[in-house]
Amino acid sequence: MKAALYVRVSTVDQTTLNQELLLTEYCQRTGITLSRVYKDEGVSGSKTSRPQLDLMLQDMRTGHFDTVIVWKLDRLGRSLQHLLQLLSEFQNQKIRLICTDMNFDTDTPQGKFFFSVVGAFAELEREMTRERIMAGIERARKEKKHLGRPPGKKDSKPRRKSGYYQRWLGGRRI
Repeated sequence: MKAALYVRVSTVDQTTLNQELLLTEYCQRTGITLSRVYKDEGVSGSKTSRPQLDLMLQDMRTGHFDTVIVWKLDRLGRSLQHLLQLLSEFQNQKIRLICTDMNFDTDTPQGKFFFSVVGAFAELEREMTRERIMAGIERARKEKKHLGRPPGKKDSKPRRKSGYYQRWLGGRRI
């Protein structure tokens, strides 16, 4: 069995090293051969396209490995739809998914069921986070606080209008 490890952190201030060490130790303990480690650093799990995830999927399609190992499911994705899409592609390519923190393996019926349930919880967590952020923005608006980037030297010039806006104006310059 050859495995790819996928690790991800959301900000550049964080490190993937802890995840990588735990997953490497898991491979050694279970006798799984490590093919490659794919690291997405500073990339949100809500994005379906991530540089190293995309590369891992390309390598999977060409048969570089037969197992994907992640530490936690939310490292792979936060949207139930995206997680199920990945699982479907893994199944079509005969790729096994192992999540070490939750101790499940998609080779088993229980693992397949558990994957769906945990994916739903990951999506719920993401939506609840989004609601809290939107509530904070709404509160700031009601308090008449400035939202967005603070004005500075870069804002001294008017921004260039182009594309759709220019076509909407009929090509007139402002």
